[in-house]
Amino acid sequence: MTKMYSIKTTAGTSFQSAENITLLAAAEKSGNHLPYSCRTGRCSSCKCKVLSGSSIATSEELGLTESEKNEGWILSCVRFTTSDMVLEVEDLGGVSLPTPKTIPCRIQELNRLAADVMQVRLRLPPAAEYPYLPGQYIDVIGPAGIRRSYSLANAHASDKHLELHIRAVPGGAMSEYWFQQARVNDLLRLNGPLGTFFLRKITGLDLVFLATGTGIAPIKSILEGMSALPADQQARSVTVYWGARKPEELYCDVAAFSGLAQYVPVLSQADETWAGARGYVQQQLLKDTPDLSQAVVYACGSDAMIQSAKVLLQSAGLPAHRFHSDAFVCSASV
Repeated sequence: MTKMYSIKTTAGTSFQSAENITLLAAAEKSGNHLPYSCRTGRCSSCKCKVLSGSSIATSEELGLTESEKNEGWILSCVRFTTSDMVLEVEDLGGVSLPTPKTIPCRIQELNRLAADVMQVRLRLPPAAEYPYLPGQYIDVIGPAGIRRSYSLANAHASDKHLELHIRAVPGGAMSEYWFQQARVNDLLRLNGPLGTFFLRKITGLDLVFLATGTGIAPIKSILEGMSALPADQQARSVTVYWGARKPEELYCDVAAFSGLAQYVPVLSQADETWAGARGYVQQQLLKDTPDLSQAVVYACGSDAMIQSAKVLLQSAGLPAHRFHSDAFVCSASV
């Protein structure tokens, strides 16, 4: 007989977990929401701290540093409980997440934004209702059942279209489809919305976005959605840092969707003609804003950038609960 254990969280929620499913899956099954993104133990979005109880890892927790492991942090997406537990988790503020579902869709448009970036617009069925929170992602199920995750780049699907920014992955099966085989009107399926990378309370804070590569996509979605916030719920300031190696990799016009946000492009391999910021986005943020006590940071893009930014910015005074991230990690089988 399967054993059941009681799980309580510092966010005030509780649920039952069987011994043979992950803590994240058990929470979702009971209607509770824990933070998450990749579900594979390679990012740190689902990080939580064990205050009491025990669990076992089903795979390596690559998203944690050794010091975090020693302090009792675990990743709920790859942990089976072995006892009753109390977990310290991020409070999602009572947000009701839309229920993920699988629906058909067709390709409406394919546009090259850069040599290795494709803008894909997916058309939903006319009767489909598809609510999601700006910043969330979907899984696209393509030929032969290949499944890959992509952030949504538009704030809502009121026009029955979803926008994706897709980077080519050398040797990637889905990349080969998008960049060589895909055609307008191709029939695909999608599952979602997924993830907990969405805007929390920002009232009176200095809101900072850090992006690398196609990590600008969910930030575009969040910025577009912010326009609907009442004046008394807006941030004190908004700044977008977008990092790339060379100018041609900054493939879209951030000013067109960022409203009143300040935009700072940052290049790591610029030549002498580049007059803008150089280096990495997290380093440039610290140069511009050494006091981060009133900041909240949303970082999306490469896992290397996110891990570096988390350590660097929190060491400089950014409160740990005000760093939110969505790491883009390649599929285990590209």
